[in-house]
Amino acid sequence: MIIDLPLLSDAEQQLLPLYSHCLTELGCGERDYRQNQAYQSEITGSFTASASVRGAPDDAQQVSGFLVLSGKALAVNQERLASLMAETLKDARFDELKRIREIVAQMRSRRVNSITGRGHALAMQAASADYSPAAKLAHLTTGLEGIRRLKALDKTLDEPSAIQNLADAMAALHKRIQTSPRRLLLVGEAEHQAVLEQSYQQQLLTLASVDQAFNSFALPHTHSAVKQIWLTDTQVNFCAMAFPTVTSQHPDAAALTVLGDYLRNGYLHRSIREQGGAYGGGAAQDNGDAVFRFYSYRDPRIEGTLADFLAAKEWLVNSTPDPKKVEEAILGVVSSIDKPASPAGEAKKDFHAELFGRTQEMRRDFRARILQVTGEDLQRVANTWLNPERQSVAIVSNAKLSASLPESYQRIEI
Repeated sequence: MIIDLPLLSDAEQQLLPLYSHCLTELGCGERDYRQNQAYQSEITGSFTASASVRGAPDDAQQVSGFLVLSGKALAVNQERLASLMAETLKDARFDELKRIREIVAQMRSRRVNSITGRGHALAMQAASADYSPAAKLAHLTTGLEGIRRLKALDKTLDEPSAIQNLADAMAALHKRIQTSPRRLLLVGEAEHQAVLEQSYQQQLLTLASVDQAFNSFALPHTHSAVKQIWLTDTQVNFCAMAFPTVTSQHPDAAALTVLGDYLRNGYLHRSIREQGGAYGGGAAQDNGDAVFRFYSYRDPRIEGTLADFLAAKEWLVNSTPDPKKVEEAILGVVSSIDKPASPAGEAKKDFHAELFGRTQEMRRDFRARILQVTGEDLQRVANTWLNPERQSVAIVSNAKLSASLPESYQRIEI
């Protein structure tokens, strides 16, 4: 079940990850959370809720968002899964305060412990956050700032009144979700299609009516750079540098996508890993957020790595691109596009792409443009978009390792 997100306040946006996690982890109707977990396990192989927010294919500043309630079950259990899905939307409970307290503590521990495992991804998210509304929301909710805020929330929940206020806020958000427009995605064997549709259509009739005054989800535009050091308990650094670029519909998007592979294999692997001593490093274009990002993973350096990010562009524009290496980069991108998934996975992937405006025709056109990229295209887009004056930098480090960086960097304790 894919539910349109309504226009949310800043506080409601911050609540989204916790709310979506709690939606299937708490009680429902007359079942407490233990009984509900047992019931879910009895009829489904998986039952989750998550929020999905992305920019438009031609404008990263224009976003749309959905809450996705997803389950999978054998055909004999489909009617019960349909009932569970509708019941969760109608009767999810937010009155189990002790359980909510446990969930927040577990989320805090899991996310804090994940920093050094995915520090490069978190650093890239922070570096590009102010260049894209969707990236900023991810940074504020599940990124480094989200972790910092989750730790602060966890510390406030020693008081029962604070837990009650949190539960009330999630219940209020759920009440708004209940009257949002919704649609269904059903994936199964053809012989079960009629029964599936009938089961879910019957359950849809039991849900609350859609609010006729519904206002769709939106986020403020953002387009600025940051210089940040996120201080945490780590013995190595994770460096990221981002540049504002374009979405997939722009003529330069294909070349920028190939550029990431070309720079990684041709320059960054050697300079950052082999010579610099980092466990890994690379670059990639993110067409959804319209940013090009460099990164290093478990890195002993900071300043040298940031210099290498910029030097990668100079290496490209001041030399003749190797046609064989360009072809290898193109094939690497195409293979990732063509990577097969399960039949159900392909169906869901296609549905969600269309949901966010990325039609099959657009995706085929983008793949075709990838195959036409030349070395001269790589030089041109690097010169056009990788402007040092527009760089945005985020580093995950500790106070000692980052002490030599200028005072112009904002230092933030996680």
